[in-house]
Amino acid sequence: MVMLQTPSQTVGPYFAYGLTPEQYLYDFKSLSNNELAKPLNEANVVTVVGKVFDGNGDVIPDAMIEIWDTQHQRFGRFGTGTDPQNRFIFHTFKPTSVGGQAPHLSVIVFMRGQLIHSYTRIYFEDEEELNAQDEILNAVPADRRNTLIASKNAAGYEFNIYMQGENETVFFEI
Repeated sequence: MVMLQTPSQTVGPYFAYGLTPEQYLYDFKSLSNNELAKPLNEANVVTVVGKVFDGNGDVIPDAMIEIWDTQHQRFGRFGTGTDPQNRFIFHTFKPTSVGGQAPHLSVIVFMRGQLIHSYTRIYFEDEEELNAQDEILNAVPADRRNTLIASKNAAGYEFNIYMQGENETVFFEI
């Protein structure tokens, strides 16, 4: 019996065609996009923007980022090559604390060269008190927690993902 790889065992070949068609200029739309919340002017809707960097500090132009907001039961997907600056951009409801956990978004990184997706979280820097009490965040060594915390700015939040190197983002085994 021959065992072949399935889409869950590798990022391609279905990655571009099926998951981020706009990035590759296909004639159809993705089933999911980067707008988890509409209208965008609601008070609890935030924008999260970032880039994915490799071990040399170069921007990765063809990663796909998926975020999950389990509180609102929504997920979104965005290919970094969709944006001219190779960013991922999400418009979502800012989560609140649930079950003693600090507000966070779950993140899955898909990209070339990976056989297994990378899982991480986005916490928010303006939730210091709740972050200090979060069991999962506090399981991460103190000098690495900053890799999981999005910086607040006038436009929303910035969260960069570093796949390797000195600033490598903390990834979780699930």
